[in-house]
Amino acid sequence: MTINQLDEFSKRITPLKPEPKPRRKRPWTVIVLIAIAILSGGLGAGFALVMTSKPLQQRALTDKEAEIFGQNQSLAAATAGLPDLTRSVNILILGTIVLTSDVPGAPTTPKENYLAQVDNSLNGQSDAMLLARFDPELKKITTISVPRDSRVDIPGIGMSKINAANYVGGAALSAQVVSQLLNNVSIDRYIRINVGGFGKLIDALGGVDIYVPKRMKYQDDSQHLYINLNPGQQHLNGNKAIQYMRFRYDDLGDIGRVQRQQTLIRAMIEQKLNVTTIARLPDILQVLKENIDTNLSVEEVLALAAFAAKTNRKDARMLMVPGRFSEPTEFPLSYWIVNNRHLSRLMADHFNIKTDVTADVEAHSPKYLRVAIQDSIAKPEGVKKASRFLSSIGYNQVFTAESAWANPLAKTQIVAQTGDRASAELVRQSLGIGEVVFEATGSIESDVTVRLGRDWLTFKPKSPKPAKPAEN
Repeated sequence: MTINQLDEFSKRITPLKPEPKPRRKRPWTVIVLIAIAILSGGLGAGFALVMTSKPLQQRALTDKEAEIFGQNQSLAAATAGLPDLTRSVNILILGTIVLTSDVPGAPTTPKENYLAQVDNSLNGQSDAMLLARFDPELKKITTISVPRDSRVDIPGIGMSKINAANYVGGAALSAQVVSQLLNNVSIDRYIRINVGGFGKLIDALGGVDIYVPKRMKYQDDSQHLYINLNPGQQHLNGNKAIQYMRFRYDDLGDIGRVQRQQTLIRAMIEQKLNVTTIARLPDILQVLKENIDTNLSVEEVLALAAFAAKTNRKDARMLMVPGRFSEPTEFPLSYWIVNNRHLSRLMADHFNIKTDVTADVEAHSPKYLRVAIQDSIAKPEGVKKASRFLSSIGYNQVFTAESAWANPLAKTQIVAQTGDRASAELVRQSLGIGEVVFEATGSIESDVTVRLGRDWLTFKPKSPKPAKPAEN
C-alpha cells in the first residue's frame, strides 16, 4: 500500500477534525482492564478452570511478532492465592474500527439508534491507542493516550497517522511503532477490542454514569455515523457510550476525543463493583471471548486483576502524548505533531525511561508555567480571583481556559495536563487548596489547569508570597 492509498483510506474511514482556530503556542479501551479486574478474588479460580492458556487470542503470533512482546519473558508467578506480578508490565490497548462503508459488498441498512454500522473485524484502524503500565513497586497504574492522528514513521509505509499501523500490520506493528514513538519503551503484551465489542461490554457491565458536557449531534451518511446525545448527567448504555467516545466534531477534534476517553475511563474506575455486576460475569466473559484479541495468558490476566483490585484506582494516572495540531499549510492531512522534548520528560517521570534531555529549570518556574483557570461552577468572579492571586505571586502566564468544565465540582482540581507532578503540586501549594489529578482533560494550552470547585467560593488564599520553582 502506498502512502497516497493509505491517506485516501484514512480520509474514507475517519473524517478529519475541523482545522483548529489559531492558538497561542500544547479505553474505550481501559474498560477492558477494568472488566478484567472484576475477575479477581474468588472468581479467579473458576475463570482459570474454563479457559485455555491464551483464551482470548484470535490469531497466533509469528515468532518475529512474539519477539516484539517478549513472549518468553514471564510477567507473573503463582502463589498460594492468585498469581502476582513479578515486575512492571506495559500493555498496549487498541480500540479498532472498520466501518461497513469500507467493507466491499456491505449491505445498506437504515439508520438505527444513531449508531455507526461497523464490521466486527479487529483489523481496521485503531480508533483509540493507549499504553497502560502496571507497576507493583509503586503500586500505581499509569496510562498514556496516543492521539490517533499522531504523525509517525510506519515501517514499510513512511510518514502517516499512527492509527494506520494496526490496519497495515496488526498489533505487532502497532506495538513496534508505539514503542519507537515513546522513547523505545518496552511493550509486554497487547489487547485489541473492536467498536462493536466495546458497546456490548458496556452493556454487559450494566452501563456507565457520566456527565455529557454539551449537546453532541452529528450525522455522516457516507460513514453511517450517527451521534445524538443531550447534555447533563445520565446513564449511558453501550450504544450511547460509543457515540460519546466517537464524537470529535469540535475545535479540539481528535484531542477532544482523547479527553472524553479519559473522562469515561475515570467514570468507570469510580463506579463500584456490586452484586449486580458480578451476576453479569457470564455475559462479560462471552463478550470478551468474541470481541477481544490479546496475547495475555490466564495467569497474567489473573495477576493483573489481583493487582488492580489492590490498587487505589482514584490515584490512576492518565496522560497524553504532548504536542500540537499541525498548521493547515504544513501537510495535506491534519496531524498531531508530537513534542519529543516534553514526551521524553513524561516517559522518564512515569515509565522509567532514561532520557538525554537535561533538566529545564524554566519548566518548573512559576514565571514560565502556563496555568489555565477553568470554571466548573458558573462563577466568573472566582476565575478572576484565582487569576489575580496567582499573578500576584509570580505566575506570569495565567489565562482563562477556552471553555468551562460543564460538570460542577465540589472540590477544586489541579489538573497535571502534561503529567508534570512537580509543577501541579507547586500550583496546589501556591493556592493552598485542591487535589492534584493526573489527566489530560484540562486546557491543552496549559501545563497545569486549575479547575475551580465550590470550595473555592468560601476559600481565602493566604497572603501573597512569591512562589519558588518546583523541585522535580
